[in-house]
Amino acid sequence: MTDTAQRPAALVTGAATRLGLTFAQALAEQGYDIALHYHRSVAQAEAAAADIRSMGVDCHLFPFDLARADAGQLVSQVIEQLPALKVLVNCASAYGAATIADTEHALLHTQFAVNFFAPFALSRTFYNSVSQGNIINILDNKIAFQQNNYAAYLLSKKALAELTCLAAVEFAPRVRVNGIAPGVVLPGSTRSDDYIQWRVQGIPLRRQGEVADLVQAMTYLLENEFVTGQILFVDGGERFNQRGLNAEDYKIGEDDKNRGTL
Repeated sequence: MTDTAQRPAALVTGAATRLGLTFAQALAEQGYDIALHYHRSVAQAEAAAADIRSMGVDCHLFPFDLARADAGQLVSQVIEQLPALKVLVNCASAYGAATIADTEHALLHTQFAVNFFAPFALSRTFYNSVSQGNIINILDNKIAFQQNNYAAYLLSKKALAELTCLAAVEFAPRVRVNGIAPGVVLPGSTRSDDYIQWRVQGIPLRRQGEVADLVQAMTYLLENEFVTGQILFVDGGERFNQRGLNAEDYKIGEDDKNRGTL
């Protein structure tokens, strides 16, 4: 094992819990020192850091509120301690449900601040600070849909998807930029088993995904040096299962029968 000065480092936002923790642990297993960002999950972050250090790499904790206007400073703080920063995983996310009509300014601002403005600032500073590297934006397969029930959240993630493509062009060839759009992989704790099974019925592969599927996607995007600007949907094909209305599925009503229309 090389020392900290030689090992590459990765910054993972929102890495104290859930998917962020999974990505941080996977990168540690691949030999990266970890800059573990968190906001309020202090105990979880400390436990995660201890686990990562047990893998033989270094792990530094970085508490930071990504809703701040100067979110890009987080990258600068990381480089001071881990100058070999090579990977940025924008995983931290704010998730609030509301239709367009019910979305107030505070909710709209929070969703965009964490889900779009922060990754924008972090990516910009990362590009301006490293000689080469990779950015992976964690999206959501909902970007393929028009689910107005999550208006602010979905708009912010759609914007991040566009940033992924735009930055891939601007940052090439030094920095590759890609995205992962998970489907039903790690549902929130409030989701019931009945709900998950209901969702599975809309997935062509007819099963829930596993976090290992997302780790495989991340590893592929990091290792394939001829891939940039791609958004890899890891959702069992759910995004394609939207047929729309069509004549063959239409149930003929009495009015149509009387008119002789099909």
